[in-house]
Amino acid sequence: MSDSGSWVEIVLLAMLAAFIGLRLVSVLGKRTGSERPVGESFRPGAPEITAPAARGTEPAARAAVAVPTGTDSVLGPALQAIADADPSFAPDRFVDGARAAYRMILEAFWAGDSRAMDGLVSDEIQENFAAAIGDRDGRRLDNRFVEIVGASITEAEMVGQMAEVTLRFTARIASGGSDAVTTDLWTFSRHIGSRDPNWLLIATDDEA
Repeated sequence: MSDSGSWVEIVLLAMLAAFIGLRLVSVLGKRTGSERPVGESFRPGAPEITAPAARGTEPAARAAVAVPTGTDSVLGPALQAIADADPSFAPDRFVDGARAAYRMILEAFWAGDSRAMDGLVSDEIQENFAAAIGDRDGRRLDNRFVEIVGASITEAEMVGQMAEVTLRFTARIASGGSDAVTTDLWTFSRHIGSRDPNWLLIATDDEA
C-alpha cells in the first residue's frame, strides 16, 4: 500500500514539473542564440588602451626665445632660463610692457601721485618716490615725454624663484622750454610662481 502511494506521488510530481516547464516556455520563449547576455547593458565600455611612454622620454623643451632688437645677444641664455622657468615670459612683450610702465611711473611721479604707481613698483620704490614728492611739497613738475628713444635689456637672471630683468631706457624729456635726453637703468622683478602677471620695479639708477 505504501509502495503504491509512493508511485502516485512520483507521478504527480513529474506531471507538475512538466506543467511548470511548459508554462515557462510559453512565457519566456525559446532561446535563439542571438540574445544579449544578462547584465550586458551594465558593462562598462572597453578601456582605452594607451601605449606606455618610452623610458627616458622628457617633455619637449621650449623653443628658443628671440632676443629683442637692441639687446645684446649674449643675454640669450639668461633670457632663455627665465622663459624656461616662466612659460608666460616673452622678451619682446616684456620690453613693450616695460616701456609702458616706464612712462606711467614717471608721469605719476611728475604729477606728484605716488598712489598711481600701485601694482607697478615695489613698496620700497613707492616709498622712495613718495619721499621725493614730499621733498618738493607735492608740487607738479613741468615735465613731459617727447619720445622714448630706446629700451633694451642689459641684465637678466633667476634669483631663486625671482626673475629679475634690468633695462636701459633712453628718453627725450621736455622740461619748460627745452628738452634733453636722459638714460635710466630700471630693474623689474617677478615671482615666477605668482598668479599676478605684473612685474614690479625694484631698483632705479641713472647711467652717467
